Amino acid sequence: MNNSFLLSAKRICIAAFLSLNTVMYAQKADISTISEKTLNSILEKNRNYYTEGKVADYIPELGKMDARAIAFSVVGKNGKIFNTGDVHKKFTMQSISKIIALMIAVNEKGEANVFNKMGYFGTDKPFNHFSNLETTSKPLNPMMNAGAILTTSLISGEGEKPFLKILDLVRYITKNNTIDYNTSVYESEKSTGHRNRGIFYLMKNNGLISGNEDQLDNYFKQCSIELTAEDLAKIGYFFANECVRFDGDTKYKNAEMSKLIQSQMLIAGMYEFSGEYARTVGVPSKSGVGGGIAVSVPGKMGIGVFSPALDQHGNSSAGYHMILDLVKQYDLSLF
Repeated sequence: MNNSFLLSAKRICIAAFLSLNTVMYAQKADISTISEKTLNSILEKNRNYYTEGKVADYIPELGKMDARAIAFSVVGKNGKIFNTGDVHKKFTMQSISKIIALMIAVNEKGEANVFNKMGYFGTDKPFNHFSNLETTSKPLNPMMNAGAILTTSLISGEGEKPFLKILDLVRYITKNNTIDYNTSVYESEKSTGHRNRGIFYLMKNNGLISGNEDQLDNYFKQCSIELTAEDLAKIGYFFANECVRFDGDTKYKNAEMSKLIQSQMLIAGMYEFSGEYARTVGVPSKSGVGGGIAVSVPGKMGIGVFSPALDQHGNSSAGYHMILDLVKQYDLSLF
């Protein structure tokens, strides 16, 4: 009788434990509980990580950003928007623009034609490295500067037409027609962008690019597009949801495009930190040296963060920690 009682008690305890775990997991994973209060709590916890980073100053205009500025935005189920921090503070897209240019180039030329000129590879090198151009002659991927400059050159149209296509798509995805590029940042990038100019001419020498420096100017302009953390969250949501806009507009709906962009964000979107980022955070993300990071949680949400102080990899220091905390709290990692 005692054995029977103990066995029954043990079974009840195990069932209760499993039930409690199920409830706890469900609570952890329930993204419907995300609120501005949630985001604000995470933001305040991580605000001071800016002290561990440094505002990019190799482009002089970027060096003028306030290191203490910080913003956090989420676009969740049915396009519901949550914001906290300096959400009206504008900053430039920089490398985040690369995912927009890639979508346009692939739409126009086809994936095979675009990736015949570059790889799908990750990298252990910084974003502005010449890697592979002097060996295989092709950029490693479209997320590094070399691949991104090549991607923009593949977009059809003379003069600034390719740039205007990128700008129009950013305006469409964010449903924000006031978005434009910052002329001061553009001029600063153009006047100091000699390394990018070297990359451009090396690819021209390799036969990958046939045009002139107008194509490079388009790249400088796309990097200078100015927006907010909320705009980044909308971009993240767009690619997380098969290229459907946050308000449900299906003009560009394309599951395969969504997979392509997110796969590149996951393996190369955070440069040489991408592997470690995939392990710690585990969701497709794209950073820019303006201090922004756009995040796509497939099928669920878009996240946008902004804090201009960068770590040694060129990624927002406080931004990374905000994303990491949100992902852990709601069990958002793909893994």
